[in-house]
Amino acid sequence: MIPSRDISGLIEIMARLRAPVTGCPWDLEQSFATIAPYTIEEAYEVAEAIARGDMHDLCDELGDLLLQVVFHARMAEEQGAFAFGDVVEAITRKMIRRHPHVFPDHNGKLVPLVKGDWDRIKAEEKAERAARNPAAASVPPEGLLAGVKLGQPALARAMALQWKAASVGFDWNDPRSVLAKMREEIDELEAALDGGRPDEIVDETGDLMFALVNLARHVAADPEAALRRTNAKFERRFAYIERALAARGRALDAATLDEMDALWNEAKTKEAAE
Repeated sequence: MIPSRDISGLIEIMARLRAPVTGCPWDLEQSFATIAPYTIEEAYEVAEAIARGDMHDLCDELGDLLLQVVFHARMAEEQGAFAFGDVVEAITRKMIRRHPHVFPDHNGKLVPLVKGDWDRIKAEEKAERAARNPAAASVPPEGLLAGVKLGQPALARAMALQWKAASVGFDWNDPRSVLAKMREEIDELEAALDGGRPDEIVDETGDLMFALVNLARHVAADPEAALRRTNAKFERRFAYIERALAARGRALDAATLDEMDALWNEAKTKEAAE
């Protein structure tokens, strides 16, 4: 089979991989549940390529993520639920509907963008989904936070929960108020550590992390992106420690904490100078 720029080629490859008897045993064993972690992983690898500014790698990672969509669509098609074309049609319909200021209606008219339109259109879509699935619609709503998706990474979900609460005024007025809350959470964590209470230590650690996400929101920082930057910084400085020790003929596991800490500060000083 010859590689192609046409999406139909990728769809055909997946169909052959999932073909009974002649397909790939590993691909045939998979389900939505087993593939979902790979889908999340591929999305993170896309974000990582963007953070590195590696366009060649980004192209590859976007392909891997697209494969996940094709994989899920193929399994759904085998069940008679939907196919890849339905996925494409659904998202194109949604994007056209959500941007009436860009795409003309059936009369060729554009609708000026009005604040609140996005939420109104999403609410209409939610009502339509409920009409298609009455059983799910019969479940009573669980309040303002019910719409925050459970499947999000914890940092992103914490941010979404906080934005929802803030929409009705349940929020601090400025970042310094959040800092005060963080100090309170640190004191409570310290008390849990002093008391040697493992479950409480976990709870208080989570509370502190939640407050930190709130701080990120108030200073207009994406907590996930901020943490990725810090991870990269840690890797750079730790690599500096390794190189400096190697230049001295010292093994990493033979170095003292004081030695490594001094080299860490040296790496910080060099970064600041640069």
